[in-house]
Amino acid sequence: MNKTFRILKKVILSTLSILLLLSVTGYVYLYILPKGPEVKKTNTVKIGIDSIVIYAYKDSKRKSIKVWTYKPINWKDKDKIVFVMHGGGRNADDYLNAWIDLADKNNLFIVAPEFENKFSKYTTNDYQEGNLFTFFGTKNPKSEWAYTVVENIFDHIKSVNSITNEQYDIFGHSAGGQFVHRMVMLMPESRIGTAIAANSGFYTLPNKKLEFPYGTQNIEINLQKSYNNRLIILLGELDNDPSLGTFRTTDLAMEQGANRLERGTTFFNANKELKNKNNWTFNWEIDTIKNVGHDYKKMSEKAIKWIKTNPNIATIND
Repeated sequence: MNKTFRILKKVILSTLSILLLLSVTGYVYLYILPKGPEVKKTNTVKIGIDSIVIYAYKDSKRKSIKVWTYKPINWKDKDKIVFVMHGGGRNADDYLNAWIDLADKNNLFIVAPEFENKFSKYTTNDYQEGNLFTFFGTKNPKSEWAYTVVENIFDHIKSVNSITNEQYDIFGHSAGGQFVHRMVMLMPESRIGTAIAANSGFYTLPNKKLEFPYGTQNIEINLQKSYNNRLIILLGELDNDPSLGTFRTTDLAMEQGANRLERGTTFFNANKELKNKNNWTFNWEIDTIKNVGHDYKKMSEKAIKWIKTNPNIATIND
């Protein structure tokens, strides 16, 4: 009996030691060692397709990020800048390509950050959940939030290109839609003119009884300020097939709806109910696009009308 106990004790201790070693190794790899492509001297953004690499955080060189851009030949200072946030595939270049014709037609400067992560199939906290928390559940400083990175990119592009724009618009599809609606909720001070969250997989509900990312229990948030900003929940009428893309099926996610279309409606209605209860200003809208499913190209095309009607930045030419 004692021998069996000693063997069992050794097995347990060995297992715990291995798990501890893996955890420490994983933490060091993910959060201590430098990450990202090599940063080179950044010149002004070129006309047409271009890319730059900058440090993601203003006070640290621990992480760099590649940023794809497209600038039409006729674009000039004060014309519109649109950030395009990729989906879970982290394929920023594909999303940039989907916006080239739209950019040419409407004279838009497109900025598509690439939140590269080799483990993106297994972790989403660093991108669509804003990097508020590490994979291990500890809080990150606001200076390392993914939303802050977008603001840093905006500052950088302005500084190296002598741009004086005070705002930018932002569009995100699928995982990018998750990113956008959470950015509006959690960083209402950001310089977004119009935010468009398209076909998100699931949402952060205004529910203090649910932990983030399903609710707001364990985060600081001021929804009254968030509602002052312009957010469009863009849904595809045919985005009712959960087998497309990566679709979260946890119990809390399924309570939001059986598909993305239902979940978007649930999210919008929950926030509208809260604003009605408090009689707050509410600049959020919902728009369901007919005959479109989980298609980032078609949803991008339908987003243009909302960017065109942004009252805070110069009008786009038809």
